[in-house]
Amino acid sequence: MKQHTLILLILLLALIILSGVNCANPSGSSASSGIDLGDETALETPDWTSETHSNDVDPDYDVVFEEGTVKRLDLTISAENWTAMQSDLDENLSSGGFGGPGGGVADVDFTPVWVPATLSFEGKDWYKVGIRYKGNSTLRNAYQSNTDKYPFKLDFDEFEDDFPVINNQRFYGFKQLNLSNNDSDGSFMREKLASDLFREFGVAAPRTAFYAVYLDRGNGSEFIGLYTLVEEVDDSVPDSQFPDNDGNLYKPDGDAASFASGTWDEEEMDLKTNEDEADYSDAKAFYDLLHSSSRTSDPIQWKTDLENMFNVDTFLKYLAVNNVIQNWDTYGVMTHNYFLYNDEGLLTWIPWDNNESFQNGKMGGALSLGMTEVSSSWPIIRYIMDVDDYETQYKTYVKEFNNGAFESSKMNTLITSYQELLSEYGGSALSSNVSSLINFIQTRNNTAASYSD
Repeated sequence: MKQHTLILLILLLALIILSGVNCANPSGSSASSGIDLGDETALETPDWTSETHSNDVDPDYDVVFEEGTVKRLDLTISAENWTAMQSDLDENLSSGGFGGPGGGVADVDFTPVWVPATLSFEGKDWYKVGIRYKGNSTLRNAYQSNTDKYPFKLDFDEFEDDFPVINNQRFYGFKQLNLSNNDSDGSFMREKLASDLFREFGVAAPRTAFYAVYLDRGNGSEFIGLYTLVEEVDDSVPDSQFPDNDGNLYKPDGDAASFASGTWDEEEMDLKTNEDEADYSDAKAFYDLLHSSSRTSDPIQWKTDLENMFNVDTFLKYLAVNNVIQNWDTYGVMTHNYFLYNDEGLLTWIPWDNNESFQNGKMGGALSLGMTEVSSSWPIIRYIMDVDDYETQYKTYVKEFNNGAFESSKMNTLITSYQELLSEYGGSALSSNVSSLINFIQTRNNTAASYSD
């Protein structure tokens, strides 16, 4: 009898605990994170159309990345969810030695929390859109300065499991987009100019556009700044810029991103596509070839093998553009900010996060045009540039880029048109920042001409 009573008491206690767990998460809110999902049963989607919200259409670049205009984007985040986002930053950045706004420096090595938001654009709403902070130095700087102009990542079906009515929600065919906050860029143009120059010179790169962003975080809509909307590479770039959209897409980050000897690590390759197969053999073969003894014992065969697995020509074009515009925050200086895409058997370079372009550079500065200072710690550059044929082709590309896409009068005309477009958003400092940018480009024109002649 006592044993039976004990069993009943245990069962009763279990029911009480389960009841408490269920009651701790009312109205779809997340008790552990402070995220409020709202009432799942009440969500309606009156603005939904196939052309604007479904995944039944191809991405509409003409609407989302329209040239020659500044479009408006409105974000609404509940006061509770805004607080959850800030608390997440406080917890993670402060623990990394940041010390709160006004503190020191720490790497952003965590994934910020997703919260649901309403996105409004040209008279239509998108529902329960996932939004979170993104970036490294751009996020740190925003946090440190205690501003609302944070860099954001948007995912339009992040919360589809919680709200089946928005299953496969898209923004004119796009699943994910990025809002770059133009940190430390008083011209607001660096990200866009760099990405467009890469593509113009034959290097795949995300598309970009200017957006005025307004935020309602519980106290009414407020203009928070002029942003650059940036295409998400693993969302739509393979489809739109490569003939084969089924290949592996990597975003290396960390020591392994250098491809230096002894650094191979699958986890740091960050495979963005074909995750279920998890076949890293193409990237591993590339790593192995870079460090093969055949590079010195049989250089002709090594060169042939390299060209059979890596798009050397695209990489040389990338180097020409990247070094002329002095984009320091990437391979050769930093172990991040690029993708590798397997396009029909060839790993192909895709640049990413170009907001630090058009300046001499931090962290020791940007690479020189000749890259003679680059060691075997960056073997993709060093070993390729050690091949005479590749060095000659690289110099040819520097000259072609400098005399074509980057020609100073052409760039001046483009930048002046952007200045007129952005004048109402740039404030009094826009003119001086644009003048500095134009002067920088002229200097780089002269430097590149001297190098390639």
